[in-house]
Order: sequence, then structure tokens, then C-alpha cells
Amino acid sequence: MLQIRGQMMSNEKKEAAIPFYAIESMLDRQGLTIKRLWIICILLIILLVGTNALWLWYESQWEYYEEVDQDIEAEMEDGDFTVIGIGDNYGKGES
Repeated sequence: MLQIRGQMMSNEKKEAAIPFYAIESMLDRQGLTIKRLWIICILLIILLVGTNALWLWYESQWEYYEEVDQDIEAEMEDGDFTVIGIGDNYGKGES
């Protein structure tokens, strides 16, 4: 507060005195809120790791690659060959 010769200026307001029990109550509520937020953050991190682990386990149930012995017949015209149905391979054949 700005005082000039012991008198307060007219455009400034006096500060209201807040009782200590009100401040203490507010700090207690704020502490509980912060504690709850930390618990929620830790719970969300645990759930995220758990769902990722379950997803990896679910996806690892199948084998994606199999070794298959298969004879492939290709048509050859003028040195070019085309294999249709297995990746559509195009290329030059030996003449």
C-alpha cells in the first residue's frame, strides 16, 4: 500500500484480513486435490502400459510368415515373364 504522510491514497483499497482457518482449509483441499491428480496420472500410466502389453500379446498369437514349398509356372513370351497371383512379379527371362 502506498501511503503519503500517514494517509492512504483514495484510489487504493484496504486489504481484507483472511482468517487463518480459511487459509488452512484451502491448503488442505489443495493438497488433497494434488494427491488425487498424482494418483490418477500413475493409474493412467499403468493402464497404458497394461493395454499395450495386452495388445502385443494378442497380436503375437498368429504366425505371419510360413515357409511354403510351391512350384510356380510362368508364361514366357519374347524373353519377358509374368507371374500372376504371388506379388505380381514382372521381369526379364533368360533367352
